Amino acid sequence: MTASSSPTVPGARSARPGAGAWFVLAVLCFVYVLNFLDRQLLSILAKPIQDELGVTDGQLGMLGGLYFAAFYCILAIPVGWLADRTNRVRVLSLACALWSAATAACGLSTNYGQLAVSRMAVGVGEAGGVPPSYAIISDYFPSGTRGTALSLFNLGPPIGQALGVAFGASIAAAYSWRDAFLWVGAIGVATAVVVFLFVKEPKKGGLDQLETHPPADAAPIPRAGFWSTCKMFFSNPVLRGMALACAATQFVTYALLNFATLFLMREKGMTLEQVAVWYALLVLIGTGAGMLVSGRLIDRLAKRSKTAYAWLPAVGLALAAPLFAAFVWAPTWPLALMFLLLPMGLNYFYLSPAVTLVQEEVRPDQRVMSGALLLLVMNLIGLGLGPTYLGAASDWFRASHPDNSLQMALYTLLPFYALAIALFVGLAGKIRRQVARETAG
Repeated sequence: MTASSSPTVPGARSARPGAGAWFVLAVLCFVYVLNFLDRQLLSILAKPIQDELGVTDGQLGMLGGLYFAAFYCILAIPVGWLADRTNRVRVLSLACALWSAATAACGLSTNYGQLAVSRMAVGVGEAGGVPPSYAIISDYFPSGTRGTALSLFNLGPPIGQALGVAFGASIAAAYSWRDAFLWVGAIGVATAVVVFLFVKEPKKGGLDQLETHPPADAAPIPRAGFWSTCKMFFSNPVLRGMALACAATQFVTYALLNFATLFLMREKGMTLEQVAVWYALLVLIGTGAGMLVSGRLIDRLAKRSKTAYAWLPAVGLALAAPLFAAFVWAPTWPLALMFLLLPMGLNYFYLSPAVTLVQEEVRPDQRVMSGALLLLVMNLIGLGLGPTYLGAASDWFRASHPDNSLQMALYTLLPFYALAIALFVGLAGKIRRQVARETAG
């Protein structure tokens, strides 16, 4: 293993998360809810935004994909490096305030250019959201409980999506799509103040030291350098393989997330009021269950075999692919939602294993940066290219299939399911060889 963290020493005192850890986890999960709610409002309100501002599917794909991801992914690296060397809680609170203010600015946009700039600013702020949170949680929860803790934290996206659908669609139906952006932005700024005042910065690697019992005269670990951490991450075949497999998965998941509401309304006949109830419940139940189940499974299965970090996502995607195809085919929206329920959860069997593996593979002072590098690869490919590709494909199919262009575009995501499964199977082999080398050594 490339990390400097050692396996638990037999007989060493086992660290347990305290009551304060659960409070911090709850606060950080709520921040993640807002992070994803802000991110998904654009896709949820796509139809009324299209009706008022006259943007195409391709332009929507760029707003939710490349324009957002370019800033979100690239800035996550220097922000992660800064957070590893400074106070992670303060970085997180500042980032939350920034992306929330930018979300409110989206509601004030009067044309496509202003909306694009506002979405870029949301990406700038959200770059400092998730990586510091991963590292803070890893320093509040010891090894053996991190998979469960991170899976609870990863409930942020499904809750954020569900609230975004329910809240955003309801506000847009009753008032205006602009009001939804303004209200969510205001709530986010208030939350940033709560994080700054009430979340305590934990000691970096404090729980790892309890578990491994380092010698009293051991020299302190030097701070990780920016380029040395990058080199460590991308030279490790397991970390690199996990990032690429997750990127292929996110190509599918983000493409679907950014266009599912528009697809259900425009081609399946759902109304905003129906979306606010039924699609919101599906996202909350399906994705939430996927996050919780995968987190619990990885904590148990990884103790038996480290290859579980790869096999669990591979099996989840293999089960999800045919049901996703049935969702796209379904002639009515109730039937489509029935087929989509399981894929909503199975599509996310990759996230908790990926985050847990990375956090346990690297040194405590490299956790934020390594989480940012994981997100860089995942989101630059998945978030940056997935929605962009699907929007462009829908525009391309419009000439030959004017009434179901999004349906035809969604079918083209099936080969990316196959690619992601193949990458996770290959990752299982890399993990197996790594374990064999460590055992031989």
